[in-house]
Amino acid sequence: MVKNRFLSVVMALVLMAFFTSGQLFSQKASATSSSKQTSLILATTTSTQDTGLLDVLIPMFEKENNVKVKTIAVGTGQALALGQKGEADVLLVHAPQSEQPLVDSKDVINRKRVMYNDFILVGPSSNPAHLSGSDIKTAFKKMYTAKKTFVSRGDDSGTDKKEKSIWQSLNIKPSGASYISTGQGMGATLQIAAQKKAYVLTDRGTFLSQKKKLGGMKIIIEGGKDLMNIYHVMQVNPAKHKMINSKDAKKFVDFMVSKKTQTIIGNFGKKEYGQALFIKYTE
Repeated sequence: MVKNRFLSVVMALVLMAFFTSGQLFSQKASATSSSKQTSLILATTTSTQDTGLLDVLIPMFEKENNVKVKTIAVGTGQALALGQKGEADVLLVHAPQSEQPLVDSKDVINRKRVMYNDFILVGPSSNPAHLSGSDIKTAFKKMYTAKKTFVSRGDDSGTDKKEKSIWQSLNIKPSGASYISTGQGMGATLQIAAQKKAYVLTDRGTFLSQKKKLGGMKIIIEGGKDLMNIYHVMQVNPAKHKMINSKDAKKFVDFMVSKKTQTIIGNFGKKEYGQALFIKYTE
């Protein structure tokens, strides 16, 4: 009798241990699964990368959300095309007129204003076309008439779109030896303009972050009412593009307009450049 009771207790303990270890294994597996790192594709313009802003913000987002962000920094036109084809999860761009068709077609959703700065015309300190003031159209026309060298990004970026809209408003199709199209990002285009001692349209943030490398290039035209440069963040619509990581895309949109991130944006560059490279702009 005693022996049978002893065997019963032993069996109960064995079963309990097995059950408990099974629970622990299940909990551990569940915890491992829930903490698995996910991946997010961000298509953005080169200015957010060239200024160094993404070097600050992306690691923060990754750490807070256990997400690995793959950043594709291209011209805004290319970034929008990636979103329209469902080849990116979230976009950070700066060409409102070009963004609107994607909003209307519902290729993107949850579009939010994040920040802004402005476009400026920069050139050699000698300012060979003797440009001044804040009227960008007058400056472009005078520069073109004087046949002074202008360097264009030529990459369908937000900055390139802005430049082309100015020429179009003047009914001018720039060409010839004095008009150089690089097909490259803002940082590289500024470097080429500096080498050529030429004029170039740029966003203020990238110019300030690159200025020390540009050998005497300075701001020539600034402050015009039509030179505002607005950045939006938006999700690619999972209802139209099935492979989208919509959960993390929404987290990224929320992150970019959060109070903490907006404070970082509003202060970014002040210490090093004496002014912020971007102005926070939450809706």
